Amino acid sequence: MRIGMVCYPTFGGSGVVATELGRELALKGHEIHFITYDLPVRFDHFLPNLHYHEVRVSDYPLFDYQPYELVLASKIVDVVKHEKLEILHVHYAIPHASAAFMAREILKSEGIYLPFITTLHGTDITLVGKDSSFEPVITFAINQSDAVTAVSEDLRRDTFKHFKVNREIEVIPNFIDLNRYAGCSTEGVRNTFAPKGEKLLLHVSNFRPVKRVEDTVRIFSKVRDKIPAKLLLAGDGPERHRIEALCRELGTCADVHFLGKLKYIEEVYSVADLFLLPSETESFGLSALEAMASRVPVISTNTGGIPEVNVHGETGFTSAVGDVDDMATNALLLLQNPEMLERFREQAFQRAKLFSKEHIIPLYESLYEKVRG
Repeated sequence: MRIGMVCYPTFGGSGVVATELGRELALKGHEIHFITYDLPVRFDHFLPNLHYHEVRVSDYPLFDYQPYELVLASKIVDVVKHEKLEILHVHYAIPHASAAFMAREILKSEGIYLPFITTLHGTDITLVGKDSSFEPVITFAINQSDAVTAVSEDLRRDTFKHFKVNREIEVIPNFIDLNRYAGCSTEGVRNTFAPKGEKLLLHVSNFRPVKRVEDTVRIFSKVRDKIPAKLLLAGDGPERHRIEALCRELGTCADVHFLGKLKYIEEVYSVADLFLLPSETESFGLSALEAMASRVPVISTNTGGIPEVNVHGETGFTSAVGDVDDMATNALLLLQNPEMLERFREQAFQRAKLFSKEHIIPLYESLYEKVRG
């Protein structure tokens, strides 16, 4: 199939999943065309059937805000015509689904049929979508899609709860390439961050308020009071300065390492003893799944789609949002019991297998075939 893929080219979950989906489909022989404003994360330059089309918005003095949605729709029309695309898959409702609808109607007027699938990833529904100024557009774009998917059962329920959606939403969860996390060399990384055998706790996110990274630091501080430990923070974002200030306040700066945005994060996952995810909400929790694929148990909140990934008492522990004390207690329970930690490591890996690309990619292929007709 010749498939157009529209996404945000960022380190967020939707961008990562969309890029890896495109790559895996290309490896299976499909022709994939990414249409977005920058090169997507984890884009594989060396696959001949994986292509990138830049959406460039000119700086017109007439506009206070550049009309990306309109330019995106025009670019979709152009790529469909010249690359003979058969189907369009857009990730994140705003503005991608509405731009896809506009492109579909333009193409229809020219006798070209282009069905599009919308995948809902989370904040497009749980945060942006609840803004009344966006709600009518999101509702319309979802209802006009030829098919809609959500990455978790929780997100599916949330969508029906907050929007007047009159069509079915199929749950296709995020997926993992288990091979990517196998056989990573860890000795050098561990020696760098934990030269005296300290326990390593890890958090990965875009440092937005919803991720509650300050809770991560507070959990770590309580753990560090009991056992030697280090905290690795991968990512960056608007909360960085607040996190740094909290480290100074708690006196943990020497044991907290800011790693920045890492394109290849496998080695960091593989050296961690525990993964911390104290988010206010997560539609799925892709970073938790990545940790589990590296045999790392997860200490998380019990909100959103996280419990569909991290099973309490099996692959890690879940707690109420903001319950730092409980999360620290659960972390210490695992870190101070080697046999229990090893059992949870194996159970986390076995759980991750259920979300392997071999299980999930065929679900998308089946949906494409059904929508294409």
